[in-house]
Amino acid sequence: MPSGESFLAPHEGVLLGPFSTIGVGGAARWFIRADRAEEVRAAHEWCADRHVPLFVLGGGSNVLIADEGFDGLVLHVGMMGVTMTEESGGTIVTAGAGEPWDRLVETLVDQELSGVECLSGIPGTVGGTPIQNVGAYGQEVESVIERVAVFDRAQAAFNELAAGDCGFSYRWSRFKGRDAGRFVVCEVTFRLRPGPPTVIYPDVVAELEHRRISSPDVSDVRHAVLAVRRRKGMVLDAQDPDTRSVGSFFMNPVVTTSDRERIAGAAGENVPGFAAGEGRVKIPAAWLIERSGFGKGRSDGAVGLSTKHPLAIVNRGGATTRDVLRFAVRVKRAVIDWCGLWLQPEPVFVGLARDEDVEFLQKAHG
Repeated sequence: MPSGESFLAPHEGVLLGPFSTIGVGGAARWFIRADRAEEVRAAHEWCADRHVPLFVLGGGSNVLIADEGFDGLVLHVGMMGVTMTEESGGTIVTAGAGEPWDRLVETLVDQELSGVECLSGIPGTVGGTPIQNVGAYGQEVESVIERVAVFDRAQAAFNELAAGDCGFSYRWSRFKGRDAGRFVVCEVTFRLRPGPPTVIYPDVVAELEHRRISSPDVSDVRHAVLAVRRRKGMVLDAQDPDTRSVGSFFMNPVVTTSDRERIAGAAGENVPGFAAGEGRVKIPAAWLIERSGFGKGRSDGAVGLSTKHPLAIVNRGGATTRDVLRFAVRVKRAVIDWCGLWLQPEPVFVGLARDEDVEFLQKAHG
């Protein structure tokens, strides 16, 4: 009997749209939820025995799934639990991959631990944070990750990767890059310490000033970040259609200072940005999108830009994945035509291999 036969029988034909924050996508040929690490191994074996592809789904906040669905097994990660231990170097926090990310952030802020307060309000699960190297408002999760417990599909074994082995860079990791599909994240361990919060982004600074808080603690910054994100439609809210998205669709490009000056000439104004080291600067993609002619609220049928933030492509109701892709292509082309920058997408594309629209969206230059 194949080893995977011990695995509970997957469900067939489960629609994936409801598992995605943007609410589009077809059905999984097979679908199962893993609440324990051993069930991840069993899912791998089930797929290996049948030569079936496997896709690992977390909170569904950063994925775009094909209208045709996924012709394989979708493994919905559900491992839960949080433990905290004190060490001389700080507090060690281990969380299951299925834990809601913002719930963990709230817990850590309540413990007066710093390092994730600016990552408040980000949807999804703990397991997705090292994959995307989640970041916002001056913080990235790589700065607090100690290690990542994974199931290595290439070795058919459980393993632990130190933060230095994860290949972190801006919105990137080895899990998303060269080893995409190899590892299933089972739990993540963080090291945090009490300390001052990170307050460097103008939006957060302005919100704290509005609240007349001159010496903020981590809780103050969390609430300021949540307020800023809500105004931008970046906190999930069933009553707010602007939150029916994958979050930021495009990453902020990092360019040379000479490129920034060239764009300033085209815009006839200063270009906002943040130093990114070695004569480079990170420019807000939202600013570029608006200057290219795609303002907040611009729509094309059932899909369009959020009325609150031009980085979010939203499903206004009844949109398809193809609608979203075509609109994203239009946005990217507009920025290229205006200033020559090729924006890069943030979401993971599922069931969309060799898709022309996706290939264009992922191209880094002409």
